[in-house]
Amino acid sequence: MSDKKLTWQQLANMIDHTNLKQYVPNEAFEKLCDEAKQYGFKTVAINCATTEFCYGQLKDTPVLVDSAVGFPLGQSTLETKVFETEDAIRKGAGEIDYVANLVELKNKNYDYIRKEMDGIVKMCRKYQVTSKVIFENCYLTEDEIVKMAEIALEIGIDFIKTSTGFGEYGAKAEHVRLMKSVVGDKLKVKAAGGIRDVQTALAMIDAGASRIGTSSGIRIVEDYKKMTEE
Repeated sequence: MSDKKLTWQQLANMIDHTNLKQYVPNEAFEKLCDEAKQYGFKTVAINCATTEFCYGQLKDTPVLVDSAVGFPLGQSTLETKVFETEDAIRKGAGEIDYVANLVELKNKNYDYIRKEMDGIVKMCRKYQVTSKVIFENCYLTEDEIVKMAEIALEIGIDFIKTSTGFGEYGAKAEHVRLMKSVVGDKLKVKAAGGIRDVQTALAMIDAGASRIGTSSGIRIVEDYKKMTEE
């Protein structure tokens, strides 16, 4: 989608407004939710422990709670991730971003990757909740990115996502293009990690991203407003 076709409201609705810090009080999450309501962001992206609190702030609005599962390392067990997914949904999550088990990917244990993804997708579908898998591309070869995307296409998850934002680096447009080249229009791509300005956000969208995860959503939208008003 070209930036010329986007209104600022459409851009805002592609953003997961993010606060994944583990050391801030509830006031920070109140502020996050208030900002999401004000700008019309798609979700607030938070750790699972804050799901119920944020849902309480947002339950009468279009903004969803996007809870991170197995975050940020992806090294909890399959059973734990599935339980965490259901627990987050029961507490108000409308979307789930889970971190894949990269140890098993590196082991070429693709059956495990399929089983893990299938378990989480089935749980999300049970409750009609959007599912996303985080690849953490900074640790993957291009072949591994392609393999993960192929498995995601096979299982039918809703989104494949570039990064947690906690790795060695975050989203790259070339990775978004690679992921999109595998899944086409059958799955959506979320770019996240290091997206702090409007130029980077638009580059990710031009590369094929349908969703942007960022803690800089307000800056991005305000700068986009200025760009489109000129």
